[in-house]
Amino acid sequence: MKLHNMILTALLALTLAACSSPTIPDPDRSADSGMNDSSRGADSSGFGDEDLGPGEDVPFDSMNGELTMIIYFDFDQSELRPEYADLLARHANSLANSSRTSVRLEGHADERGSREYNIGLGERRSQTVRRMLLIQGASAGQISTVSFGEERPAAFGSDEASYEQNRRVEIKYTN
Repeated sequence: MKLHNMILTALLALTLAACSSPTIPDPDRSADSGMNDSSRGADSSGFGDEDLGPGEDVPFDSMNGELTMIIYFDFDQSELRPEYADLLARHANSLANSSRTSVRLEGHADERGSREYNIGLGERRSQTVRRMLLIQGASAGQISTVSFGEERPAAFGSDEASYEQNRRVEIKYTN
């Protein structure tokens, strides 16, 4: 009976150890970003605005007078819609023509799915936009990504119209 109890205790301990989430360092962060090593791990408890800043609106001359700063995605998808190809080409051109300009790509998801899954989905979406900007001429040093998952919704609601507004990547120009 003692052996049986010891085996059950060991299995319980292994199960609890497997459920803990390890911290994973962000490979896109540079060493001189001013963050200490203890804050580099993954955290799904939310994000503050301390080190991100509000971003900066950059005026662009285009047919509509302003370049769109939001890319929307289909449900549970991280593939770009074809209608955003020209828009991303204009953003990439702007970045390629100004080496001092940089952008932060903020990935978002709707409230469906777990927090961890939505953080990953937002990251995949922002990385998709990043790859397209890089392919079209922007440099890697000009682009940073962050995923907020479902934590910063653009629309509060549990209907399809709200979900559509929350499945997005926001392009924020920074200096």
